[in-house]
Amino acid sequence: MKINILTIFPELYNSFLCESIIGRAIASDKIEVKIIDIRDYTANKHKKVDDYLFGGGAGMLLTPGPIASAIESNNLSKTMIINTSPRGQVLTQALAKDLSEHQEITILVGRYEGIDQRIIDKYVNLEVSIGDYILTGGEIASQVIIESVVRLLPNVLSNCLSSLDESFTNGLLEEDHYTRPQNFEGLEVPSELLSGHHLNIAQWKIKNRLKKTYFNRPDLLDRYKLNDDEQNYIEQLKGEKNEENKN
Repeated sequence: MKINILTIFPELYNSFLCESIIGRAIASDKIEVKIIDIRDYTANKHKKVDDYLFGGGAGMLLTPGPIASAIESNNLSKTMIINTSPRGQVLTQALAKDLSEHQEITILVGRYEGIDQRIIDKYVNLEVSIGDYILTGGEIASQVIIESVVRLLPNVLSNCLSSLDESFTNGLLEEDHYTRPQNFEGLEVPSELLSGHHLNIAQWKIKNRLKKTYFNRPDLLDRYKLNDDEQNYIEQLKGEKNEENKN
């Protein structure tokens, strides 16, 4: 997979591209990442790439000329171009999976008040937000998008089953995890996980996932199809919660 990043702060990607999963994926030729500095494509002698907003308003906006030149000069107009924007579609595991199936994606990183709308209209295929909050720039957002996508590519994770059992993949949050020692400062690992009984372990995991999801992200249960046993357990959790509220 090839990933192109258009940004005015390329240095912010130095450590991100060298470490952990992304660094290993690049080193093993699983992905190719190209950083394109938008400032290199401005005709302004001071490398200026932003200007005031027409119609007034606070902040500065990235001008269309340098961005268009960067896209055209690198033959990116036919790639899947994503703009990082709080107005965009919220990044989910399902969206990351869709993006991972592209041979090449280009991420256009906004700054300040974003980019001129004419660039979005002409080139951008998808605007993506990583959450309902505002960042000064889209560099961090682009890194979140990249990591969520790259880890889904074939043979990137050391255990190919890891991404199949994570939060959001099956519609629920992931269960709690434990490792050695069995007893840590008086806190024990749940006995079901030590039993060696596969059915008991599986039942504990699904109950734990349902419990985590019910208390932390109940909105996910609206889209998850509960079987009868799972529905009964959710009703049990509701009863326990009501009793706690009474006390």
